[in-house]
Amino acid sequence: MLDIAPKFNALLVFIEHRFYGDSMPFGNNSYKSAKTLGYLNSQQALADYAVLIRSLKQNISSESSPVVVFGGSYGGMLAAWFRLKYPHIAIGSVASSAPILHFDKITPRSSFYDAVSQDFKEASLNCYEVIKGSWAELDTLSTHEDGLIEVSKLFRTCKGLHSVYSARDWLWEAFVYTAMVNYPTEANFMMPLPAYPVEEMCKIIDGLPKGASRLSKAFAAASLYYNYTQTEKCFNLEGGTDAHGLHGWDWQACTEMVMPMTCSNESMFPPTSYSYKEFAQDCKKRYGVEPRPHWITTEYGGYRIEQVLKKFGSNMIFSNGMQDPWSRGGVLKNISASIVALVTQKGAHHVDFRSETKNDPDWLIMQRKQEVAIIQNWLDEYYKDLKQN
Repeated sequence: MLDIAPKFNALLVFIEHRFYGDSMPFGNNSYKSAKTLGYLNSQQALADYAVLIRSLKQNISSESSPVVVFGGSYGGMLAAWFRLKYPHIAIGSVASSAPILHFDKITPRSSFYDAVSQDFKEASLNCYEVIKGSWAELDTLSTHEDGLIEVSKLFRTCKGLHSVYSARDWLWEAFVYTAMVNYPTEANFMMPLPAYPVEEMCKIIDGLPKGASRLSKAFAAASLYYNYTQTEKCFNLEGGTDAHGLHGWDWQACTEMVMPMTCSNESMFPPTSYSYKEFAQDCKKRYGVEPRPHWITTEYGGYRIEQVLKKFGSNMIFSNGMQDPWSRGGVLKNISASIVALVTQKGAHHVDFRSETKNDPDWLIMQRKQEVAIIQNWLDEYYKDLKQN
């Protein structure tokens, strides 16, 4: 939303979430133990934002200036929750790709991977079937004596593999993230990618000879995600770095952000189930803590969201693109006149927050115009009330 700030003569403030980036409350010891990590949670982060915003407005002598909060993905959830928790600080919120209903069985657990699969199926049924069948070929290789060597050669690994599962994770990540960022223009969010990269992956698969194995086709498609720039001569499938700085999310997922996911038989990924017991045991082993699976809905709500927010909520935009797998856990229908859902069929993960380009499609341009108009209405109402008081 950087582009729209001048339209409102607005001060744009990016607030870093505690425990991410450079905001380490305990310095190098911030991730040392559960004792310090206990301060890494959404409630504390929202309180940080509230304190910072009030302090900033006081420091610049602008206490009557209205504030609108924006966020995408997890940040979108925080934006929505901030408006609910601190309505006296923010007059409105724009939550893009915010899966606030992805908790406590409100949304089916298979919905995320079903959506990823649907993206590829819509691009090409053959592409979907090739990827779906590639996992069995990978599993077969895992039983061969020289399976690891064969996989290493096929995947052009920089080093030998310790487990075929590393190759599985490598493929899995490529298809999931590409579905998330299936933007209509070239982008460099997760990785450098062309416009509509899901379709480009499927063109690669559909263009290979029929005699090629499904696994080799899946590898060729996944290589678009990891090597669109054609600069990588080999791939590191094991021991990769946390390039996007997301390691703090593992802690949050083990404490408050419990979002169980499974793969159904309709998915292009192998069917999986979910065991809370195993998940809890893993969290206990890693961090010495037990998850709180019902905390998010207790703290922020989620059940019967239409009836609840209609009673006390206002001035919220929930924007979602249906090609984004997270959209299925988002708010997809208007709740009231001032709690609006903007849904685009070809939109991907918070695409409306990306900078404008000359190649933006008409539907994206219109979506952004709608958001600007709604925000302008909030501001008009705010200043009208301010004059009356």
